[in-house]
Amino acid sequence: MNHDHPHEHGEDGGRPASFYASPQEALTAPREEFLYVACLHEGTDVDKPDFLAVVDTNPDSDTYASVTHELAMPNVGDELHHYGWNRCSSACHGPDRSHLIVPGFRSSRIHIVNVADDPRRPQLEKVIEPDEIVRETGLTRPHTVHCMPGDNVVISMLGDADGNGAGGFAVLDAKTFDVKGRWENGGKHPSLMYDFWYQPRKNVLISSEFGEPNHYEHGFDLDDVAAGHYGRHIHFWNLETRELEQSIDLGEHGFIPLEVRWLHDPDEEQGFVGAALSSTMWRWHRSNGSWAAEQVIAVDGVELAGWPFPVPGLITDLVLSMDDRFLYFSNWLHGDLRQYDVSDPTSPKLTGQLWLGGLLDKPSDAGRELNGGPQMLQLSFDGRRLYVTNSLYSTWDNQFYPGLRSWLLKVDCHPDGGMTVDPDFFIDFDNRPGGPARAHEVRLQNGDCTTEIFQ
Repeated sequence: MNHDHPHEHGEDGGRPASFYASPQEALTAPREEFLYVACLHEGTDVDKPDFLAVVDTNPDSDTYASVTHELAMPNVGDELHHYGWNRCSSACHGPDRSHLIVPGFRSSRIHIVNVADDPRRPQLEKVIEPDEIVRETGLTRPHTVHCMPGDNVVISMLGDADGNGAGGFAVLDAKTFDVKGRWENGGKHPSLMYDFWYQPRKNVLISSEFGEPNHYEHGFDLDDVAAGHYGRHIHFWNLETRELEQSIDLGEHGFIPLEVRWLHDPDEEQGFVGAALSSTMWRWHRSNGSWAAEQVIAVDGVELAGWPFPVPGLITDLVLSMDDRFLYFSNWLHGDLRQYDVSDPTSPKLTGQLWLGGLLDKPSDAGRELNGGPQMLQLSFDGRRLYVTNSLYSTWDNQFYPGLRSWLLKVDCHPDGGMTVDPDFFIDFDNRPGGPARAHEVRLQNGDCTTEIFQ
């Protein structure tokens, strides 16, 4: 593998369409013409399989802002959640960005979806059943999917075979999609898992913690936090040896650290993690050979009738712009979407805020009433279009937003800061011909700001 000549991959020495040699090059990528959206029926009264929706994002198209195709999964009850590609800019293995790896977060079933033959009408190519995953890894509850060098697709796994907490990773062959086994190389490992990201030049991988499946799957109970069933650590692994090297306890203000986002610059040794329950944003960095983390943003809880404690913002997702200038995150319970200038990562500055539903009864900035709150976020390579959905997790949806009506909208992000909602882009998943569904993870057709990692 020769990283000095990244353009020499692909047929006839040409560059694979999905390969970007640097964040600067990714900034110039063509505008996306459609999206893939993971949609679920779990938690609704619809007894049908989940599906992958294709959404038209070309403003010149007659079908702009509409679902043009749905690929149904073969089984009911998967709870499609997070998913990813067989290939991105960090991985030199081929073929090109040809398949989506789409796990069922609840079923532990993994779907391999072909998007190469007909990108706008993806086809299911293979299903890996949970018993095979357990047999080869001992793990369940697949979450984050990243392609990785060495012909690998790596998936963080949150549970053991019985739904207790586990801290490991499953590996698929990136070409055959066979289950290879576990990624970590023995030794100590965390008891909890959630998201992960890696930085090849720095030989490091970071992972975060959610909770034990047997506790979070039935809904949220605050007593489970005190009992230790939810996490508050981040972990740093040696990428080459696949061994855990350091763990950081974020303490009483760092409960449930979910999404992790490294700065895109491959020479950077810092990034952000959002602690959902504590509603705090943390910056991690390497200093004098070891890792440290400090809180850089805090969202104060709000007193609300009927709540035994101040309602937390609940930071459930975050995304960094490709140029590492803007950080976005969602407060799912408060209902606001925030934009910060992080040109100086040690001192984020609030540059935009939109109210998009939530429990605080704030006037909507979307020009329409919104149910639920902003949750999953995905940003275009050029940093101008932010796509937002509102489903978190089926049992939590029903607990905090009974009768949740799901939607997808687009936010236009201004080059020097500030955001506005596109009034012409709104998809109501509650009123679809097949019955209500809930929208979760969004992927742009040729990659986005949470898929690309650079060598």
